[in-house]
Amino acid sequence: MAKIKFTKMHGAGNDYIYVYTPDYPIADPAAASIAWSKPHFGIGSDGLILIGKSEQADFSMRIFNNDGSEAMMCGNGVRCVAKYVYDHKLTTKTTLAIDTLSDIKIINLRIEDGKCTGATVDMGEPRLCHPKQCATENGSLSNEQGTFVSMGNPHFVTFVEDSTKTDVEGEGKQLEFDPIFPERCNIEFATVRPDGSIRMRVWERGSGITMACGTGACATAVAAFARGLAGRESDIEMDGGTLHIEWRETDNHVYMTGPAATAFEGEIEVD
Repeated sequence: MAKIKFTKMHGAGNDYIYVYTPDYPIADPAAASIAWSKPHFGIGSDGLILIGKSEQADFSMRIFNNDGSEAMMCGNGVRCVAKYVYDHKLTTKTTLAIDTLSDIKIINLRIEDGKCTGATVDMGEPRLCHPKQCATENGSLSNEQGTFVSMGNPHFVTFVEDSTKTDVEGEGKQLEFDPIFPERCNIEFATVRPDGSIRMRVWERGSGITMACGTGACATAVAAFARGLAGRESDIEMDGGTLHIEWRETDNHVYMTGPAATAFEGEIEVD
């Protein structure tokens, strides 16, 4: 039996297992994610994130949901990747480029007492039209129920009277597999508060209910502004914590700021 060292980390409660693959290669990450993510029988997590080397950026990341499917991007995960490589002294940079399936993301780290405690991520330009992810005539969707937003991965943000009382599993699962979303979809349930903050809960494609979703928070802020419900800056409160989202008019990019934390480190045996 070989042993693989891992680090359990989370961003606002969105928790993943992190492995540095140059030291610990994983032959079948999809199967590993399914097995290791199980509560009680494994480590327990929303999925598995592999940190590797990149010819185009400082590091790379691959994300596998707890059902084994590979995700394009994870906003909470990429902050934790930045924390991992800094805290493990794999870099001394405080501005990092991370190569993801949703292009290269630039992260500015927040350092306190020699440790990374959080970061601001340039999440790129949102798209309200994406024919491959939204099978409408023009690739967009905005109706009484909600708004489609692509942050590289697909999101449908539904605005409800009280997101804390919504049947996230029942409605989220149904919408994730709706034929209008050919690649399936992440589903957000959002309530805009009088102070401009937004209470959001999420059903993540491939993971189910999670405590937080970084790309989902970005999509929620974009949809709220597009519908005239909020300004260009929003605090998105989720079950696991709050992220600050800014959709800048100057470059049309979305910037996400939030925490990154280490829960524990360990070893797991593999065949």
